[in-house]
Amino acid sequence: MKKFLNWTNLRLMFMILVLGGLLSFTTHRNNNRKLLQSTVEFLNEEPLFVTHETVNKLLIENKKHASSIQKVALDLNNLESTINKHQMIENAEVYVTVDGHLKAVVKQKTPVARLFEGRDSYYIDSKGTKMPLSENYSARVPLVLGSVEGENRENFITLFRFIHQDEFLKKNIIGIEILPSGSVKMKNRNFDFVIDFGKPISVEKKLNNYKAFFQKAVQDSLLEKYKIINLKFTQQVVCTK
Repeated sequence: MKKFLNWTNLRLMFMILVLGGLLSFTTHRNNNRKLLQSTVEFLNEEPLFVTHETVNKLLIENKKHASSIQKVALDLNNLESTINKHQMIENAEVYVTVDGHLKAVVKQKTPVARLFEGRDSYYIDSKGTKMPLSENYSARVPLVLGSVEGENRENFITLFRFIHQDEFLKKNIIGIEILPSGSVKMKNRNFDFVIDFGKPISVEKKLNNYKAFFQKAVQDSLLEKYKIINLKFTQQVVCTK
């Protein structure tokens, strides 16, 4: 009986050693296998501010081809961190597929305004961070003169974001001036009147008032008669001829 148990134990130990050896061999072989290629996928629907080639270069760590990289040499967290530091990119996820493809899924930043401060010009993205201009594509966003810094900064970002997310306002508002007092004036695409927005507060209410006024005034053919559209008062729109 003891011999039978010993033999059973020996067979079990042998099987464990064999399986362990196969697993170690497979893991070693898999880690040292070279990648087939790298792929970059953008989630955004709008045109690209940063090219596939730029992200791919970051992805393969400046090597000429992904096929020169061994899987064991990859640090996926470091690759993600490197790509996420790019000023055009909001977020990236990097992984290796089962069939040996290195893949990066990238979300670009979304510009909501273009600021001019002296000789400097840059975008503000939907989260309020600076985003450099792109050599590949110019975003169709309002041009902003003046500074957004200060106590009203978050309110300015809310204003830019609201305009960008509304299809009517996105096409209608082309210019924004921020005065030293913090008040805001806007420029319409097709008419010469000035929109006196006042301080960047009650943003949604004021802009909805403007949309309702504009649609009614267009029907009545009155827009060409006005020089100033005053939105400072949230309960009404005051027009000056």
